[in-house]
Amino acid sequence: MAHHPASISSAVPGTVLLRPRRLWWLALLVVGWFNLLSALGGGIGLIAANGMGMPMSWLAGSPFDSYVGPGVILLIVVGGTQALAVLLQHRRQPWYPAAAAVAGFGMVIWIYVELIILPGYSFLHTLYFGTGMLQLIVTLLCLGVLPADRVARATR
Repeated sequence: MAHHPASISSAVPGTVLLRPRRLWWLALLVVGWFNLLSALGGGIGLIAANGMGMPMSWLAGSPFDSYVGPGVILLIVVGGTQALAVLLQHRRQPWYPAAAAVAGFGMVIWIYVELIILPGYSFLHTLYFGTGMLQLIVTLLCLGVLPADRVARATR
């Protein structure tokens, strides 16, 4: 199979996919770092400041009696998946798109559950739901979902 110098083999014999455009790769890295730092800051803030000023009454009816539990989940689960995604991408490991997709989906789920549990709404819900969705979309762009990012078939 003939390989374009800027291509990688695909799972389909006889085809090649272009490497992700540098713009998409960088965008994914920026969004990953933003989500990682936000999850770390939020998790530490929830644990250290027990809610960062959010009233304890917001946890009524939830499985939590303090903001420590949600802080630990935000720090370890959301922040941990973001950290893994960023680390794999920095190391240019082949699994980085899968890790980024899991991290982006995790961010979306976090916001969805937060909206169910907590009363009220904050612009931060829209911001972080948006960054989770952006991470998913840019992951797809890195994988070459746009026709311009694909090579039809290698010469046989």
